[in-house]
Amino acid sequence: MAPIRILVADGSAVARREISQMLGSDLELEVVAIAPTGHLALEKVEQLRPEVMVLDLALPDMNGMDVLKALRRQFPRLPVLIFSTLTESTGNLTMDALAHGASDYITKPTTAGGVPFLEQAREPLIAKIKELHSRIQPEPPSASPLRKRHELAKGPARQPRIGVVVVGASTGGPNMLADVISALPADFPVPVLITQHMPAGFTKLFAERLDTLSPLRIREAVSGEQIRAGQVWVAPGDYHLALIREGPVVKLLTHRGPLENSCRPAVDVLFRTAALAYGAGVLAVVMTGMGQDGMKGCQAVSQAGGRVIVQDPETCIVGSMPQAVLQAGLAHQVVHVKNLGPEIVRRVIRTLSPQQAES
Repeated sequence: MAPIRILVADGSAVARREISQMLGSDLELEVVAIAPTGHLALEKVEQLRPEVMVLDLALPDMNGMDVLKALRRQFPRLPVLIFSTLTESTGNLTMDALAHGASDYITKPTTAGGVPFLEQAREPLIAKIKELHSRIQPEPPSASPLRKRHELAKGPARQPRIGVVVVGASTGGPNMLADVISALPADFPVPVLITQHMPAGFTKLFAERLDTLSPLRIREAVSGEQIRAGQVWVAPGDYHLALIREGPVVKLLTHRGPLENSCRPAVDVLFRTAALAYGAGVLAVVMTGMGQDGMKGCQAVSQAGGRVIVQDPETCIVGSMPQAVLQAGLAHQVVHVKNLGPEIVRRVIRTLSPQQAES
């Protein structure tokens, strides 16, 4: 197999050299370019099309966030691994990087005096690059707009009362989820469960950030908690989030079961267990993200009689996840990201009325 082609962007000449040597010592990796600035990094990505990028947040001309924003506009499918001392100084900065489309992060190790000690990160850096590369999905064929190519699923005229909303997202999800969740009112009558692909250690911070934007109570999921109306729970990083029914009560279960779709947490796990716990009372929402996590879970929701709506892929940072659901013929509706929150509210409220009719 050809080695994984890597671009390293770092403002330090010493760091660029040491990182290149570390990665080059593994026969499965090849550093095809190094870049001392953000602008040069973007140029080299355009010219060389690397398969993974290693990015320091501290660059002399552009900050790491600006580089990420430009990368996600131009190269939305490129895995970007943050490797920076700044991830240690502030979790919020790392959270911002993940929100703007970084795939994962590793803190650049330093000595007690603050001097970089990069060799200490060799094994985790190599392992993380290989993991990110393994997640890359083939580029979908270009074609006409999705809504013209894929017929929406049709369900019964009347949907049973919605008892739970489950949401799945990946690349680009944190910022877009903030818009969706902030649109839900304080008296929202059902619980909401979210699986957002995010590294361990940051889902709690993500839940806390969402909590400041919403009148609802938003927390990182805790195994054994009973779910109630008006609660929002976020799957913890590196743990699957599942639902278990015990008579009239539904509880959370978090576990470190096998990866699904190379992910943990996986959207499929949440959707599949929600369908078992709530049957036709599930509203599943698939948002921006790479790969097809959530598609099999949507099959389970659909088979149980629930409803599936997807974010319009044209409004996604990466549209692969909702596109996979559309291609499988499982989506009942395609919704612009700006309208997702209001549409969720509309659908839930309509099913509370005995006169409701699905539309």
